[in-house]
Amino acid sequence: MNINTSVALVTGANRGIGKAFVEALHQAGAKRIYATARNIDSLKDIVAIDPERIIPIAIDITNPDSITTAAQSLQDVNLLINNAGVLGTGGFFNSTSLETAHWEMETNYFGTLYMIRAFAPILKRNGGGAIANLLSISSVVNVPVFGSYSASKAALYSLTQGARAELAQQGTLVVGIFPGPVDTAMSDGVPLDKVPPSQIALATLQAVEQGIEDVNPDPVSQEVFAGIRQDPKAVEKQFAGMLPQ
Repeated sequence: MNINTSVALVTGANRGIGKAFVEALHQAGAKRIYATARNIDSLKDIVAIDPERIIPIAIDITNPDSITTAAQSLQDVNLLINNAGVLGTGGFFNSTSLETAHWEMETNYFGTLYMIRAFAPILKRNGGGAIANLLSISSVVNVPVFGSYSASKAALYSLTQGARAELAQQGTLVVGIFPGPVDTAMSDGVPLDKVPPSQIALATLQAVEQGIEDVNPDPVSQEVFAGIRQDPKAVEKQFAGMLPQ
């Protein structure tokens, strides 16, 4: 699909990669961009870039009623970018591990599932369109310092594959993006080289235009996937070594 003829919806658009997506869509000439976040007031800065083309919408992706209400009025969407997500810390065995795991799974997996279910019929009516899901290198290898986050992103990877299969008949492209560490507030303290959010957004939009299903948008991502193809157990052990001794 052509980005300059798209009507896009971006979740978690108030900061980080989501904000970079809105900026990249605007620069690429998208006809309309629905910038969404739980708190609509947090979108003021991004909307100020172009209030006529960037429209703020309140969506809580963990609340199906919130999504349904928004979808009823956003019938022109043909590009859905599922960016919103959360990241906890602490591994699997501290006192808040279960609460953290539920929070991450409800947002990163179920929230994206809710969005896809609500907007897939709209995409179908608009010719198929595309869905882009923000995954992670932790979708394919567990990063133990973010264990349950990794599990939620692995679930999202499986969802992405399943949605791709089920939506192929309606002509919907489903893209998975697998960044390594990105220079956002969410990745503070991650001891790896980071890339700017704009790099993720631009690589994703290029993939959508070219019909590419899986995107490795940065050197860390490319290295991890190359390592998995060669020796997945070695990659697992490498990341296990991140745990403090």
